[in-house]
Amino acid sequence: MTAILAIDAAWTTTNPSGVAVVSHHGGSWRCRGISPSYEAFYRLPDGEAPDWSAKHVDRGPEPDRLISVAQRMVGNVAIEVVTVDMPLSLAPIIGRRSADDAISRAFGGKGCSAHTPSTSRPGKIAETIRDGLSEYRLATAGTSAGTRPALVEVYPHPALLALTGSDYRLPYKVARSGRYWRGASVTEKKARLLEQYRLILRALSKRIEGIHVPLPEPDNVTLTGLKTYEDGIDALVCAWAGIEYLEGRAAAYGDADAAVWVPTDE
Repeated sequence: MTAILAIDAAWTTTNPSGVAVVSHHGGSWRCRGISPSYEAFYRLPDGEAPDWSAKHVDRGPEPDRLISVAQRMVGNVAIEVVTVDMPLSLAPIIGRRSADDAISRAFGGKGCSAHTPSTSRPGKIAETIRDGLSEYRLATAGTSAGTRPALVEVYPHPALLALTGSDYRLPYKVARSGRYWRGASVTEKKARLLEQYRLILRALSKRIEGIHVPLPEPDNVTLTGLKTYEDGIDALVCAWAGIEYLEGRAAAYGDADAAVWVPTDE
């Protein structure tokens, strides 16, 4: 039996970060909890479901607290992998890494180039996560897939290519909806984003049992209000990427200091 804590980490201390926990026992993986923010995640073990329609604000990651809360959710099952959608490195991050270049070379043609980190973004947030989870060794290009315990950097965009079989980056980001569908009405954009969310959740549900994200109807949510659902879904994708890492179906892109792990399509 094993468990994974997955974090769709914001690069600032105020924006919310999606969090998910999955565990494996009885031959299958199951979602033990999902939240669109750290603060809502901390309340899950007490039976308080997230308010997906609310605006969420975080105060930055608290690694010890995240592990403690996740452990309450999975009981005696060991949390052996933590996946994070954020640049992480054994060396100080001062700019673009070999890992970012490797991802862009491999997936840039499919719309999944990596963003460039800096000393300020994510800066100390990345260091807080890495140092606060020191019992989980950062998995780099020299690490064998499946090694545990491990801290694993993942990236939802290329992971979704493998999950869904898509040939190009999925159009599911709220902030980019104006670029995806130029000239479309706000209602049309919401409907199309929700269609993408349903597609992703259907694919995830084939790999992970017990997923429940209460998607709204387009008329019952604002366009910016869909960001909450996006963050939660990204956390689930990070969890699935962790499953693929554990089961040996992921490849590392980077070097001995940092690597992004992407599920293969096998």
